Amino acid sequence: MKGTSMKILVTGGMGFVGSHLVDALVEQKHDVVSFDNLEHQVHQGKRPKYLNRRAHYIIGDVRNKNKLKEVVKNAEIVFHQAAMVGVGQSMYEISKYIHSNNYGTANLLEILANEKHRVRKLIVASSMSIYGEGAYECNNCGKFYPKQRELSVIELRDWGVYCPACNKEAKPIPTNEDKPLFPTSIYAYSKKEQEDLSLLIGKIYSIPTVALRYFNIYGPRQSLSNPYTGVCAIFSSMIKNNHAPIVYEDGQQSRDFINVKDIVSANIFVMNNPKADYQAFNVGTGRPITILEIASLLTRLYKKDFEPKVVDSYRKGDIRHCYADVSGLQKLGFKPKVDFEIGMKELIGWARFIKAKDKVDFADSQLIKKGLRVV
Repeated sequence: MKGTSMKILVTGGMGFVGSHLVDALVEQKHDVVSFDNLEHQVHQGKRPKYLNRRAHYIIGDVRNKNKLKEVVKNAEIVFHQAAMVGVGQSMYEISKYIHSNNYGTANLLEILANEKHRVRKLIVASSMSIYGEGAYECNNCGKFYPKQRELSVIELRDWGVYCPACNKEAKPIPTNEDKPLFPTSIYAYSKKEQEDLSLLIGKIYSIPTVALRYFNIYGPRQSLSNPYTGVCAIFSSMIKNNHAPIVYEDGQQSRDFINVKDIVSANIFVMNNPKADYQAFNVGTGRPITILEIASLLTRLYKKDFEPKVVDSYRKGDIRHCYADVSGLQKLGFKPKVDFEIGMKELIGWARFIKAKDKVDFADSQLIKKGLRVV
């Protein structure tokens, strides 16, 4: 497929990842259609100013099967990026997340199974959230894969993860694609089902399919006024409004942060690599960074004189540690390239000129109201 101009459909193509992907595909001379419902929570109902004029844009929802069918029928490649995103909100807006993520994906797959089309490959946006907790290792007993932390322990403000055999605190290790999946939120379950359904139908109907498990993405165009998006955007919104970023637990929980440019590169890499077909891959850096480090770095880069506020509390569904074992894609020849601090500076440079409404207090009040935050 490399070097050949193709007709490509990107669902969710006006969003954070989708729009960057559209840009890259257009740059490679592909004929790109973006299909997006302009979710109000992300776009406030407005077409973003950053849209690439060389792509075709159709307003539509993946839950509308007839409209989706019209854009699928001419596509040769489909990048399925459309999804509702947000762990906390998914725990009380359950039907919205399942309907958007799973019913929407089911519509796409049913079209591929029953209608005439030209689709030669499907690349699906999955998520690291499907793992739940990452992989851990006990010095005495070896590797293990914990399920969700017990609330009775969390309520004692004990944030550690302990070996089930000897009860000693364990250390996180890279999480590979073979780890058992223990989702801890509705969002995570919906992404797991998206991945499972897509890989299954791809195999059954011989449509090469790849699921990419995105770790924590950051970069320009991530909505700064959506309190349910990535932590870098949430912290940026708070800091820009002169509010100290709120860090849950003790701030030492860690994640794997990857730049949106590397996410896009991974998508295009697997599009062109048949060795990736019918598999799921981590897309991360393999480097764990604590949430407190992120909050402190962003505060420094924005040149603010306050410190992050570590609140000794917990959100149900949150995990302690998870970072990627990236050897899967590396064996095929892919490596992320964007230096973390350079990427963060680029985010700040973009965010300085973007209006941001700090809605974190509202989102947090909803969690407390629903009993989803232990205070």
